[in-house]
Amino acid sequence: MSVATDQKRQEGGFAETVRVIFHALIIAVVIRTFLFQPFNIPSGSMEATLLVGDFLFVSKYSYGYTHYSLPFSPPIFSGRVFGSEPKRGDVVVFRLPKDDSIDYIKRVIGLPGDTIQMIDGVLHINGEAVKREPAPDYVDNDQGLPGVHIKRWHETLPNGVSYYTLQQYPSTPYDNTDPYLVPAGHFFMMGDNRQNSQDSRVLSAVGYVPFENIIGRAQIIFFSMGEGGHAWQVWRWPWAVRWSRLFSIVR
Repeated sequence: MSVATDQKRQEGGFAETVRVIFHALIIAVVIRTFLFQPFNIPSGSMEATLLVGDFLFVSKYSYGYTHYSLPFSPPIFSGRVFGSEPKRGDVVVFRLPKDDSIDYIKRVIGLPGDTIQMIDGVLHINGEAVKREPAPDYVDNDQGLPGVHIKRWHETLPNGVSYYTLQQYPSTPYDNTDPYLVPAGHFFMMGDNRQNSQDSRVLSAVGYVPFENIIGRAQIIFFSMGEGGHAWQVWRWPWAVRWSRLFSIVR
């Protein structure tokens, strides 16, 4: 075999590797832009539905696409393409209106035109108290203080969507609010950890979320690591991974 022939084979092998990598990158970009985006939970505002250390897949196609759907979010168009409004009770990822470089994850509580108010810790939508019933305490074993019990409620929205909310304290300022009138084209978001969530009740920080800012719907937890652990710490997986949460549907 000649040196020239061997060199051509090496060059062909290198070119094939480059092509495979390029195609893989294109496929990854397409999936992340149009189908699913990974997202990890950085705070406890959605406990106990979502925990710090959960890793989710967020469906980008659920509500259509905006320029926030694109890598690096270039403002090349406005509005939504193939838009479909979220339903009350959906858990969504959105860009913070006050700083669109930051992603938030909350539950959709108010739709355009709704009036939202908290009265003595009870959610009211359009003047009607949302049904809630006491539930067994949430036991927080993930904060370095095993056995911490937190009061939990089972809340059911007018469209039948049910979930649990937490009540850590007897009362906080955002347990009693003025009415919020949700503007057209906007949504009112709240965390399930009601007294430990900076959400649409805080108009100066979050406020009403434009439809355009919504990235997608949280669908499935594909990995979960206990607080204090990191996904790359493979040697800690046997005892630090929350195995029971893997591949669970977000509701």
